[in-house]
Amino acid sequence: MTKFNFSFVERKIRKKTFGILTTLNSDESPHTTGILYGVSKPDAEFALYLLTSKKYKKIRNIQDNPKISFIIPFPHHHFRFVPSGTITLNGVAKLVPVNTENIIEIFSEKRILKMIIADIDLEKDEEYVFIKIEPDQKILCYGVGFNILKLRGSHTEGGYFVTIPTEK
Repeated sequence: MTKFNFSFVERKIRKKTFGILTTLNSDESPHTTGILYGVSKPDAEFALYLLTSKKYKKIRNIQDNPKISFIIPFPHHHFRFVPSGTITLNGVAKLVPVNTENIIEIFSEKRILKMIIADIDLEKDEEYVFIKIEPDQKILCYGVGFNILKLRGSHTEGGYFVTIPTEK
C-alpha cells in the first residue's frame, strides 16, 4: 500500500507546466513531442489542456485515433545519478476551440502559459486549438514523492499508481 493518493499527485501535476505527449501515427507507431499544459480548475472535472497549431502531426493523429499518453517528468537537477520521477496519464484527447473561455482562464493563471496565448487572437484565430486530455482513472507514477536515497538503493520500489476519484 502506498502513502500517496490522488490529492498528492494532483498537487504535483498542478505545479508543473511541461509534459511529453505521445499520439499514434496511422501505422500505430508512436509520435512524441514536448508541450506545455494547463490543468482544469480544482472544482471542475480533472483534465489537462494543451495549446497547439492545427497544422501539427499530433492534431492529425488525434483526429484519427484519440488515444494518448502524457508523461510529466520530475528530474533531479542536483542528483543526476537518481532516475527522474514521472507521472503518466493515459487517456483520450479531444480537440476544443481556442476561444473556449474556461480554458483561456486556466492559461491566464500561469506566467509561461499566459505568454503563449498573448500573441493569439483568441476570438478570430482559426490556426490554433486546445487539446483536452481526459485521463483514464488510473495514474501511473514513478519516484514522485520518494526519498532519493531509497530510490538509489532500490529503483524498483518507486513505482505506484493512484486513482482519480469518481467525483473528479
